[in-house]
Amino acid sequence: MDFKDQGKRKNSGKPDTLYFNAFTEDLFTWDNDLENDAARGLKVNQFSKFFDGFTNLGLEPTIDDYLSRYADFGFDFEYKEIRQGSESFTKPYFVRFSKEGQENIKISRGEESIFIWCIFMAICERVLDGQESYQWVKYIYIDDPVSSLDDNNAISVACDLAKLLRRAANRKNDGGASNPMKIVVSSHHSLFFNVMCNEIGRTKENEPKVRHKRYFLHRAKSDNLYTLRATEDTPYFHHVATLSELQKAAEPDSGMLYTFHFNALRSIMEKTAAFFGHSDINFCLKAIDGDENSALFNRALNLLSHGKYAIHEPTPMGEDNQDLFRKILEKFINSFQFELPEIFSESTKRAKS
Repeated sequence: MDFKDQGKRKNSGKPDTLYFNAFTEDLFTWDNDLENDAARGLKVNQFSKFFDGFTNLGLEPTIDDYLSRYADFGFDFEYKEIRQGSESFTKPYFVRFSKEGQENIKISRGEESIFIWCIFMAICERVLDGQESYQWVKYIYIDDPVSSLDDNNAISVACDLAKLLRRAANRKNDGGASNPMKIVVSSHHSLFFNVMCNEIGRTKENEPKVRHKRYFLHRAKSDNLYTLRATEDTPYFHHVATLSELQKAAEPDSGMLYTFHFNALRSIMEKTAAFFGHSDINFCLKAIDGDENSALFNRALNLLSHGKYAIHEPTPMGEDNQDLFRKILEKFINSFQFELPEIFSESTKRAKS
């Protein structure tokens, strides 16, 4: 919001940034007050400059191209004329959705987020094309585009966005001189951030290398102050760091295993399976052991990762379950060849320093 306000102050109250954030999603509201069950869909805030180029730029095919990568429903915009000062414009005011021949369906919250994201990406393409309707855009600010998405779609969104950002970084003006667009992307989603870092920094044939900066928001334990720190590292996935914590907890001599650790291990397996495009942890179980132990591991993870194993009421594991947990964890780490970060206790850190 500070970025937005500063931009308006510098431009006599006129916007200069195209945003994707929660406020962008607020430009769309559901209308479920149905008459004869026939008019369900998203209402559009026509007065936003976000929709300036809809009428004359034919955005629907580009939106549909993006949407087909993430979802399997269709859409249809309805337009009407509005007046802004002395000028009149034709802009979208309503969106209806359909699927498998059924009209006026209500899509899920995640599908709605994906649909709005696809509109945003289509507009970004027109911005980079230099279309007149979006000449006011000097910067693009993207805040947390994957908050409502599963991991598969988070990876797809990151790859598509990285492709667009590479194009923005290599943009040239009409005279052929370099004219990159400056873009800020912020996210708390570690998988999305990791894919973005890798894709943007990857060397592409016949393309100049893309310059980009990476930061993380840091808070020291001693106070409540946050600092923005530059980093050249691609961050570990959260689940890789969690695996290190589990490995530390599973040490027979120094660790302590609680029943909720089965929940953590199952969650990591689900993320790993999703990363490889599979819907459940059976993919991981088949990979870690092909003999009779697979059925045992599956039964243990299903039973022991449910029930009264909340982290707020930690219960130590029994010896048999500890042995079983260590076997599953060791086979999982070795089968997928995780390279785990070494985690030290605070006393070990102080001793080493």
